[in-house]
This record gives sequence, structure tokens and C-alpha cells, in this order.
Amino acid sequence: MYSLIWAMGSSVSSDAAASGTAAGGAGMSSSLIMLVAMIAIFYFLLIRPQKKRDKEAKAMMAALKKGDKIVTIGGIRGTISSVKENTVVVKVDGDTRIEFNKSAISQVINPAPAAAPAKEEKKEEEVIEAPKARKTKSKAEEPVEAKAEEVKAEEPVEEK
Repeated sequence: MYSLIWAMGSSVSSDAAASGTAAGGAGMSSSLIMLVAMIAIFYFLLIRPQKKRDKEAKAMMAALKKGDKIVTIGGIRGTISSVKENTVVVKVDGDTRIEFNKSAISQVINPAPAAAPAKEEKKEEEVIEAPKARKTKSKAEEPVEAKAEEVKAEEPVEEK
């Protein structure tokens, strides 16, 4: 009896091994698809946003000018008193000036106003009024108004 079970078990395992090679090819393509999907997820969730932040930071550093109020990575707040190629001199308080690398600036709080444009004429803003809501009559009011109009029509008109 034991030998019969053993013989059946070996034939089942050889069938599984034969079908496993066919399933192995399918498993390989699904693994490849999963790998591509994971790379796409990492790109859209990690790499692309980081590149966007880096691009914005470079644009901010290139746009630094005298008079900008800034905050450094360390939390020091001040006003830019001069800009050099890779560094800026920040006026912190009174006569205190500190030189920082441009990369140490985390944000610009209040950009310095651009050169004042020529005097612009004040444009009068047009005021647009909202349309008035229509007064709707309820069905109960209609007969009363109709009766009032009939009464007015029946009154005699006096002639002079």
C-alpha cells in the first residue's frame, strides 16, 4: 500500500515539475512587469518631485538680489546687502553682516521691489451689480391679486 502511494506521489511531483517550467516562463514575465512598475512608481513619487524642487531652488538662487529678505537653512533672518558669484552678504542687525553661500539660503521672504514702473493711471474698477432676484408668486397669492385687480376695474371713474 505504501509503495502505491509513493508511486502516485512521484508521478504527481513529476507532473508538477513539468508544468512548473511553463509557469516559470510566465512568472519571469510577471516579475519583469513588476520591476518596471516599481521603477515607474519610484520615478513619479521620489525622483521627479526632487528634480522639480532642485530646479526651483536653483531659480531662486539665481534671482537673489540686494534688498531681498531671506531665511537661511540655520534659521538666520536678514536682508541681502550684496550678491557675489557664489555667496551673499546678509545684513542681520545694525552693522552686523554675515557672508553665506547661496546654497545656504532656504527661502526668500520678501523679494526686493523691482524698479518702480512709470506712474500708472488709476484704473477705475467697474462695479458689476448682481441681477436682482425675481419675486415669485405663490399659487395662494395669485387669486387674491386677481380679485384685487377686478375690484379696481369695477370702480367707477369720475370725470371732471
